[in-house]
Amino acid sequence: MTRRHSNPVPGTLRLPAPAKLNRLLHITGRRDDGYHELQTLFQLLDLSDAVSLTPRSDGRLVLESALAGVAADDNLALRAARLLQRRAPAGCGASIKVDKRLPLGGGLGGGSSNAATVLVGLNALWQLGLSLDELATLGLGLGADVPVFVRGRSAWAEGVGDRLTPVRLETSWFVVIHPGVSVSTAGVFGDPQLTRHTPPINMARALQGGASTWRNDCEAVVRDRHPPVASALDYLARYAPAGLTGTGACVFAAFPHAPDARRIAQAAGEYGTAWVAKGCNHSPLHDALGG
Repeated sequence: MTRRHSNPVPGTLRLPAPAKLNRLLHITGRRDDGYHELQTLFQLLDLSDAVSLTPRSDGRLVLESALAGVAADDNLALRAARLLQRRAPAGCGASIKVDKRLPLGGGLGGGSSNAATVLVGLNALWQLGLSLDELATLGLGLGADVPVFVRGRSAWAEGVGDRLTPVRLETSWFVVIHPGVSVSTAGVFGDPQLTRHTPPINMARALQGGASTWRNDCEAVVRDRHPPVASALDYLARYAPAGLTGTGACVFAAFPHAPDARRIAQAAGEYGTAWVAKGCNHSPLHDALGG
């Protein structure tokens, strides 16, 4: 179910920053600038961080929550606020607090989602009136995953993940496991064993194939480099087709019924931290703002 986020302080927006899964991830080539061409299916979840935004009239942007190992200037939530502030009247400021639930570097898009929630939330709070297209363009400068969270729809994506077509996916219940390891995205994409030339397919063919045919081209490399990820995938595969999201470290499997998902998550303790989340096609962020 979608979690409700109350607004405890007058003028404060407390908004969800939802997670995503890459239901499939194909690497179809490498561009001259070094980035990889991708095809992926983004599935939004009701599992989320919470972002609190309190307006200030002194023009200051204050980050009230630090992330271990992440300098304030590298925090995507603060960077998003600074980027949007350039479009705001003088004096527009905010205090920003992120209550983290999503693991850093887990492949769930937490940092990108935090940035998108700040862009969408401050646009509303400061009454800037920017469109989702404008906000998504701003967000792309922060990271390729930011636009899908700004637009707030599960989507088929191409390019570096930025060319988006909304889709409706089955809103299954997901068991998501974080095996407790850190996966280097650069390390995965730099591995000589990575599959980089999967033949492109069109969206209709991908959707017609369904979850039983979907795969992540990064999985073989991540399995080899990180045995705990392989163990978590093998555990979930006993019950349903299991997949890696992004470059990991999180893995997932879909189930039609919540009780089954909860039972499998509760028994997953030796494989890492497990959550049960509901898939959704419309972002909880936009639901919270009535959009």
